[in-house]
Amino acid sequence: MTDLRNIAIIAHVDHGKTTLVDQLLRQSGSFRENQRVAERVMDSSDLERERGITILAKCASVAWKGTRINIVDTPGHADFGGEVERILNMVDGALVLVDAAEGPLPQTKFVVSKALKMGLKPIVVINKVDRTDARPVEVVNEVFDLFAALDASDEQLDFPILYGSAKQGWMAQKLDGPQDQGMKPLFDLVLKHVGAPQVEEGPFRLLGTILEANPYLGRVVTGRITSGSVKPNQSVKVLDYKGNQIETGRITKVLAFRGLERVPVDEADAGDIVAIAGLPEATVAHTICDPEVDTPIPAQPIDPPTLAMTFRVNDSPLAGTEGSKVTGRMIRDRLLREAEGNVALRVRESDEKDSMEVAGRGELQLGILIETMRREGFELSVSRPKVLLRRNEAGELEEPIEEVVIDVDEIHSGVVVQKMSERKAEMVEMKPSGGGRVRLVFHAPTRGLIGYQGELLTDSRGTAIMNRLFHAYAPFKGEITGRRNGVLISNEQGEAVAYAMWKLEDRGPMMIEPGWKVYRGMIVGEHTRDNDLEINVLKGKQLTNIRTTSKDEAVRLTPPIRMTLERALAYIEDDELVEVTPKSIRLRKKLLDPNDRKRHERRKEAEQV
Repeated sequence: MTDLRNIAIIAHVDHGKTTLVDQLLRQSGSFRENQRVAERVMDSSDLERERGITILAKCASVAWKGTRINIVDTPGHADFGGEVERILNMVDGALVLVDAAEGPLPQTKFVVSKALKMGLKPIVVINKVDRTDARPVEVVNEVFDLFAALDASDEQLDFPILYGSAKQGWMAQKLDGPQDQGMKPLFDLVLKHVGAPQVEEGPFRLLGTILEANPYLGRVVTGRITSGSVKPNQSVKVLDYKGNQIETGRITKVLAFRGLERVPVDEADAGDIVAIAGLPEATVAHTICDPEVDTPIPAQPIDPPTLAMTFRVNDSPLAGTEGSKVTGRMIRDRLLREAEGNVALRVRESDEKDSMEVAGRGELQLGILIETMRREGFELSVSRPKVLLRRNEAGELEEPIEEVVIDVDEIHSGVVVQKMSERKAEMVEMKPSGGGRVRLVFHAPTRGLIGYQGELLTDSRGTAIMNRLFHAYAPFKGEITGRRNGVLISNEQGEAVAYAMWKLEDRGPMMIEPGWKVYRGMIVGEHTRDNDLEINVLKGKQLTNIRTTSKDEAVRLTPPIRMTLERALAYIEDDELVEVTPKSIRLRKKLLDPNDRKRHERRKEAEQV
């Protein structure tokens, strides 16, 4: 099939990947001239738009000079890296998109290494050459060095280069090339450099690559047809990567990509990327095939999760006052539904009552799930993320280690190195990256990185950029010191009073504002010392009929600590929870009653003796 090309777009977070796809869709005529289209159309969810990241891989298709080009937009964030590896199995070429100022960064390295191993021939696109701090010539050299370090073949090292600006909608073969040709040079290069899909002989086979749960079609699996053709109502069977039969069934719909739309088709042939509905058990890394096929398409198993959290029913005194979905059954059904469409998540019943354990790749992935649920009207309480450890063959305890790259102004590098070493990180590289900045590379345990992002921004006055990537499992590195301060806990239920909060300011900074609802056992502030302290934030001013100047001083409160979801999850200790509702994020003790907390402490001390 010569009139088809399949390409993936590889880039680090925020290097302009989704904007580039926008321009390709516009300039190929996939949108009408007068059609209103949102910016960054491929990032379709609210959270993707707000955070400016791609969370799920998506497909689009454009037509150029009689050839259909299937474009797969891949996530650049390591938490969603599980998507990337499988997507590369579907394509025959890759656009490696690199920021002209930042150069190749860890996630570029992560995805490019996978692409080179699979033998894909890259096209390098140097984007954002219109930036004032752009250094395109040096960046091209950095890309070449990266490819060489990743054992690229001579053919892969002889890559074509395009320069341009996706935002302004142009590409050129030379740095000072014409800007009036739009995306034409890129389209032409794809047709010339990327080969048509390799097709095998034999009956229908397709490897599941992307999974989603659709409310109307049920489970929808997207993948590339390796051999044969597929039609609606065709009988098929599903094999896992070891060759075990999972299920047999009939395909209800075959959907092909046209522009951004998925269009039902009567038949799809080998080489094309399609979505298939009608198989309730099929998932990623499964082979969907003709009943006579017995050997699955080789596929790598899904990477194991590294972090787990407990999602519980919200049992605080304020439960049910702000959300509409509060029962354990609702939370359980929602999490199981999420696990159906998200292969990197693992959901199971927890040992505790009314709670589920959710394991994933990182804080960002779990934080996005919680944020999505609260926007849907859920109320729940979640525990501190804990790292999943494992035992090796020799019985030694191992933990996940990440490669961390931090770009920071030189004057702040000292404090970054100090904080990272406190978190049991080892520095492997330190080099200047131009403009008075330094690039620091560490190998750090995942445990130590929980909650470090906020601290890093504070330490570097907001100038540091941190990128993380799973590196390997390594021997357990011992205890890492957590939060050093205790917390201030409310001992009554009601609405916080400004006068009481003002009188308690010397005890530590508050996390609440006057008029906020509080309850017994809720965390309302941070103690200046290392122990927890119960306080009363409801106590009003005693009114007397004696007038004195000293009694009537104005109440001026220090602004409270603002707790975002990510900051709250990183802040809490093991005996605390984050209460998440559609309107509020509150911190609380697991055991609200102080006597229960004391009994639990005594029991814990007795067990340690």
